[in-house]
This record gives sequence, structure tokens and C-alpha cells, in this order.
Amino acid sequence: MNQSLRDNKYAPIGVFDSGVGGLTVAREIMRQLPRERIVYFGDTARVPYGSKSRETILRYSRQIIHFLESKGVKAIVVACNTASAYALEGLRPEMKIPIIGVVKPGAKVAAAATRNGKIGVIGTEGTIASQIYTEMIRRHNPDAVVVGKACPLFVPLVEEGWLKDPITIEVARRYLASFQETGIDTLILGCTHYPLLRSVVRDIMGLGVELVNPAYETALGLGRLLEECGLSNDSAGPRMERGQSNGSANPQDAPMYQFYVSDAAEKFKNFANSILPCEIKEAQLIQIEE
Repeated sequence: MNQSLRDNKYAPIGVFDSGVGGLTVAREIMRQLPRERIVYFGDTARVPYGSKSRETILRYSRQIIHFLESKGVKAIVVACNTASAYALEGLRPEMKIPIIGVVKPGAKVAAAATRNGKIGVIGTEGTIASQIYTEMIRRHNPDAVVVGKACPLFVPLVEEGWLKDPITIEVARRYLASFQETGIDTLILGCTHYPLLRSVVRDIMGLGVELVNPAYETALGLGRLLEECGLSNDSAGPRMERGQSNGSANPQDAPMYQFYVSDAAEKFKNFANSILPCEIKEAQLIQIEE
């Protein structure tokens, strides 16, 4: 292994989302790949992406990727289903580092998990309209029947922190009612906010329906990708405390986790601290369009 590749092993993973939903992906990376550093960007000024055009999402994604590359990341995770659907394939040829989205890993697992070939997908309007999950699932299971349902109210309810509120439960019942007669045995939580509603969805759909969490599957897929590229951080040496730095240029001494947002930094930090396995001391505000 050459020296530059060896140094890159200690570089962080870039993770981005339209807001706080991608924190469920960051959480799974922290759990499954605990030696990997993360630079997270939440585009909280321009959320949601689900109702925006393909061209707009591609432009936003390019801006964010340029920012993450300026932080020296070794790989990028598009922790947003809508951006994965609308922008990932357009971005991939432009990339000099590995990039992975959240759609393909979840679709692959769902295609393997279904027993009767009937798979449901819930997501934003953009993700469902793109038919990206249907396309990806049928690459693995050509005969699969895929039923999609947009659930746009889930995102604001999650961001409000109403994870088990009676209003959220009633909204979920209304959204998921359309699946009751479809016979699906597998349901993809096709938005990074939705794993936070897993218990609500489970109670409504019942134990007979397998729930697929693309955030978890993406973290596992990222681990395999880093291994294939020789970029896994296999260092077992001492690490800095999360969010701390001693000012050294040594990549092994960099902060474990860094968080950036385009708006509402304090609200983001509070939400992150409610779901992540570590405490965030700061979310830095940046002007992503500058």
C-alpha cells in the first residue's frame, strides 16, 4: 500500500442529508464502524428535498460534496433517499473518491428478505415518484411487486420530536392503511427519518411484515466498500475524544465527529443529541452556497 492510501485510511467519511434524517445513517456508521471518523452536513436551510426538482437536488448535492471534499473526506455517503434517487448516478462519474447512497443497500436486502415477492416502500414524494426502489429491487428480483406510498408528514413530525405522539400514530395509521390489502411481507423505511418511527410502523403493520432499515444496511455496505478500496481505518491506537482536537495536522489526531449545518444549528444539535450514541458539543453553521 502506498503512503497516500495509507494516510487516507485515517481520513473521515463525509455524510450528508437534507436535514437531520441522515443522522440515523451516521448513528449506524458509529455503531457498525466505530473507528471511522465522520464529517456530517445537514442542509437544514433547504429541507425538505422530497418536493424539489431533480435539477435542484443535483445542484444542492454538488455544492455539499465540494464542501465535504474540502474537509479531506475519503468517501461520501449520500444519506438522503431523495438525493440518492435523483443525484447519485449523475454525481458518480464526477467523483474521485468512493460514493454510496442509501437506496441500493436497502433494496438489495428487501429483495432477498421477501417471501412472497410483494414489497412496500414508504418515502418522500420525490423518492416514490422516482421509482428508484422499484428499479433497484427488480435488479435482484425481477418478478417482485413493489407498492410505494409517499408519507410527507412523517418528516416534520420526526423533526418536531413527536415520535410516539398520538397525532403521529394516527397519521401513520392513515398512511399505512393502503398496505393492508396488498399482501406485502416486507416494507422498506425509504426515508432516513423513518427508522425513528420504526416502533410505530411495527405496531401498525404487525410482526408478519419485515421492516428494512436502509440506514443500517448502508453502514454495512460502506464497511464493505472501504474494505474493497483499502480505506478501512483499522488503527487500534489511541483516539481523540469525540469532537475534540489537539490542533495537530496528523489525520489520526483529527476530531472523531464533526457536524455542519446550513441553518438552525442549535435545533440540529439538540435533535442529534437525542438520537446519537455520543454528545455533540457544537454544530457549525456555514453558508453552503458561497
